[in-house]
Amino acid sequence: MEKEKHVLVIFPHPDDESFGISGTIAMYTKNDVPLTYVCGTLGEMGRNMGNPPFANRESLPMIRKKELEKACEALNITDLRMLGLRDKTLEFEDIDDLADYFSPIIDELKPSLIITFYPGYSVHPDHDATGAAVIHAVKRLPKEDRPTVQCVAFSNNCVDELGPPDISRDVSEYAEEKMAAIRAHASQFGAFMRGRAETHGLEDKQVMERVRNEYFWIYKWDD
Repeated sequence: MEKEKHVLVIFPHPDDESFGISGTIAMYTKNDVPLTYVCGTLGEMGRNMGNPPFANRESLPMIRKKELEKACEALNITDLRMLGLRDKTLEFEDIDDLADYFSPIIDELKPSLIITFYPGYSVHPDHDATGAAVIHAVKRLPKEDRPTVQCVAFSNNCVDELGPPDISRDVSEYAEEKMAAIRAHASQFGAFMRGRAETHGLEDKQVMERVRNEYFWIYKWDD
């Protein structure tokens, strides 16, 4: 593992960190690499209310906030920053305005690595908008001051258009931490795993494929 000075993770929703890259996060935090997680929204417009339902539209934001805090505890994330932006509206934000939320944090932390979504290849409009704004914020920096940006992509066309991922990481060593973080998001867990992880556990091949492997594309600057 390359020793990073500071890792900055920027995603729009509670649970993006756990379902997507929590093995990588655990790898860094367990090796005492400083890591900050910036979460844009509370996911208050999410459709999943638990299975069986235990949330409603009014209670969901605070439930998801508590779930996020619990997931961060499981991953030993001690620096969590919640921006309180409105869920499912980020695609309508001016990119400069959205980048303005991230630039001060980047200037403060001076991370050596930023992890976010690959704009255009991350399925959800909030994912793409967040990734685009992070790239925009980093691009404001002089070339020599830009951190490495590793992007998560999972659209059907991402490999065809971006090529294979630059980083394919087996995070089996951190499977327990990853599953603890995923389970922390109880309102979303059932819909995401369809009960397989609870029924079959970490031995289930379909579950383990999603838990064991994490993939990243390094953003290539065009200037």
